[in-house]
Amino acid sequence: MILSWFVLRWQLEVTFHEVRAHLGVETQRQWNPRAIVRTTPALSGLFSLVTLLAHAQWTSGTASVRQAGWYAKAAPIFSDALAQVRRHLWMHTIFCGSPGEADLIQIPRLLMERLTDLLCYAA
Repeated sequence: MILSWFVLRWQLEVTFHEVRAHLGVETQRQWNPRAIVRTTPALSGLFSLVTLLAHAQWTSGTASVRQAGWYAKAAPIFSDALAQVRRHLWMHTIFCGSPGEADLIQIPRLLMERLTDLLCYAA
């Protein structure tokens, strides 16, 4: 019975771990109890929003799961979801176009996509 309760709680534990690791919930930055009460629901909502946006991109077929050389992932993890949402937002807001300036240097699309991929996971 204890093992079955643990299995039922596993998804919730993983969610809390990911929220702590990637969004900073319950870290030393939140030393004031009132700050924790304010920011924890907002960060949990942000976690849900990122998860929903990434899920929509993966189910529509516009995104793929980043694979490591030493093992294959069957499903994305939260860092993959966060990087995918960053990539989507950056491509539609920051990298959508440039002003017409004389000192522009054109970057090949493949290089731009690789740099964006690196930044999405590094940020």
